[in-house]
Amino acid sequence: MPQLLKQFVSRSFVLLTTVLVFTGISIRSNANPAIVIDVDSGRVLYSDQATDPWYPASITKLMTAYVAMKAVRDGRLNMDSLLTVSQASAKLPPSKMGFKPGSNIRLDNALKIIMVKSANDVANTIAEGVGGTTDNFVAMMNQQAQRLGMYSTRFVNPHGLPDNRQQTSARDMAILGRTMILEFPEYNYLFHIGAIQYGKRVMYNTNGLIGRYAGADGMKTGFICASGFNVVATATRGNTQLLTVVLGAHSANERTLQAAYLFDKGFSSSGFMSSSLDSLPASSSVTPPNLRSQICDKSGPLAEDEDGAITTNGNSDSFAATASFGSGTMAYADSASAKVTLGKRAKAIPEKVWLGMTPSSVPEEPDVAKKPKAKPLKGAAPAKKTAQAKQGTTKLAIPPVHAKPPARPK
Repeated sequence: MPQLLKQFVSRSFVLLTTVLVFTGISIRSNANPAIVIDVDSGRVLYSDQATDPWYPASITKLMTAYVAMKAVRDGRLNMDSLLTVSQASAKLPPSKMGFKPGSNIRLDNALKIIMVKSANDVANTIAEGVGGTTDNFVAMMNQQAQRLGMYSTRFVNPHGLPDNRQQTSARDMAILGRTMILEFPEYNYLFHIGAIQYGKRVMYNTNGLIGRYAGADGMKTGFICASGFNVVATATRGNTQLLTVVLGAHSANERTLQAAYLFDKGFSSSGFMSSSLDSLPASSSVTPPNLRSQICDKSGPLAEDEDGAITTNGNSDSFAATASFGSGTMAYADSASAKVTLGKRAKAIPEKVWLGMTPSSVPEEPDVAKKPKAKPLKGAAPAKKTAQAKQGTTKLAIPPVHAKPPARPK
């Protein structure tokens, strides 16, 4: 069995980054954790620091979705069951939808939202709806993690917002991702939705592989300053589906390109490793590193959670200018001159989501603070009322008509 070679390489600017090499592919000695597995067999094709503890950020929501899917399979609720947004959920920080307390949302719409928008308020709504309370749901998450053999994982919340007690590993997230694909093939469509639309708002998936890397078909990104940029991703070519986990990338672009590079090497190689997920050596580390000083305190993002989907106001063409991972061509190179180039992202057709049971319901706008009215300048003449205002008439806003979505399995 060929051995993995590790060499020191320099890290250039953001788009020309970490070098990772399967037998013959170099990687820098302080590379971030990563793993590539074959989904069907579970065989590990590549791993580096795969059992090191790490903050999961919003890839936590994969376990939130898994527990909800199991509840549906067990008959405790359906995909069209209505969940109620609580005060506690509504108060959570971004990324969020901003639904008002008391709003009702179907479980299937809630799952689409957390996979694309990564909304923390909706993730907590799922937790309360499935588990009765958030604490009960978190206990269910940890129970499933132990059952699956995710021994480095501990959850304390269902959304991934910063908490030093919440941790996982690349190996553990590979186990979870593979389990979800094999146990719930009927719900795999949730992981590769390119965009969702709520009312006039269109939100694009932050997984930069979807619509850009050939065969990419899932799953979830995550980011907080302490963790860096994480992703659990899948791609399929022919009869082979691979799953790649990248933790701690220094930018969204680096995360995307590193995952693409690993996929390329995984699809082009065979038999270079034969280890299993269970046979990976345990890490000597006990606590996750905190990358805040590297990611957010210098020139990196300063937002509390930049994992939320890119939002436009009904104009999908503006996505090219606003996507954090870019929509133009990106390149990734290593010291051996191997290169990955990703072209422009294919335009996604948004899937509509809504509050209530049916899409015919008038979309409820989020609880956004109103802008204060501008005060008139001193000495300025009062504004004249229009004839329409004098008559007491108002212009009615006509809600958009939503086409009935394709049937989804319950």
